[in-house]
Amino acid sequence: MAIWDAESFDRFERTGWSGRADAYRAGFGRVTSHLVEPLLDAAGVGPGSRVLDAGCGPGPVAAAALRRGAKVTAVDASPEMVALAGRSHPGLDVRIALLDELPFADGEFNAVVGNFVINHLGDPAAGLAEIRRVLAPGGRLALTAWEKEAMRATALFGEAVAESGVPRPADVPAAGPFLADAEGQDRPAAFYRLLSGTGFAAADVESVRWLHRVDPAQWWTDVVTGTPLTGAVISRLAPEEQRAVRRIYDRKVAAHAVGDGFVALPAVALLGSATRPA
Repeated sequence: MAIWDAESFDRFERTGWSGRADAYRAGFGRVTSHLVEPLLDAAGVGPGSRVLDAGCGPGPVAAAALRRGAKVTAVDASPEMVALAGRSHPGLDVRIALLDELPFADGEFNAVVGNFVINHLGDPAAGLAEIRRVLAPGGRLALTAWEKEAMRATALFGEAVAESGVPRPADVPAAGPFLADAEGQDRPAAFYRLLSGTGFAAADVESVRWLHRVDPAQWWTDVVTGTPLTGAVISRLAPEEQRAVRRIYDRKVAAHAVGDGFVALPAVALLGSATRPA
């Protein structure tokens, strides 16, 4: 499986979110919201915390941190996401910024959180180095990322494309660089090594599992319209190719039916946390 270089992957990500902000918030963002509170807990966010929400998307993590009494700054590389977060959460300090080029002073924050952002970076180690720079000594970092192999909620789509035999668009990456060489049970350990290897201490990585209850037709729409990679793959197929992929998806997703027209899809994420050494 080919992995794109960091610059090309970042360029794809920045353009791939165009036009998807509202669809993401209404659809796929609901499954990511499961990790909002655990993420803030892992970073020790509470009253008075100076928090950076990196890759804030529509802003649910930043809003939750504000409710805890924290002082919050939020950034995202997507101008559309930044605009949406600002509209959704009036008064939130939200800015356009790249995670590996943060416009903040050294040690400005005592907590940095990122909900499913590190897996969207072309160079995860560079992003972690920049996070370390803006963290104060003793500050806490907490990041989530999808456990891609066990994440049945999204794996269904890649499997349906592969089984249909339709060609993938050549200008869409097969996967991102994050933990690209780690497989199966080694992925939490690889995440741990990445945190430790970029200068963080007291690293910890745990797997979080839950079921995402959703209408299967709605889930198809949520993923195709609200995610840059899978959405690009499927939306660029010819109509008859899309129908072929959809038939396989419908068959696979039916195995998770729980009644009343809903399915319960296994979702699995990695929650990594660490401290900047004093």
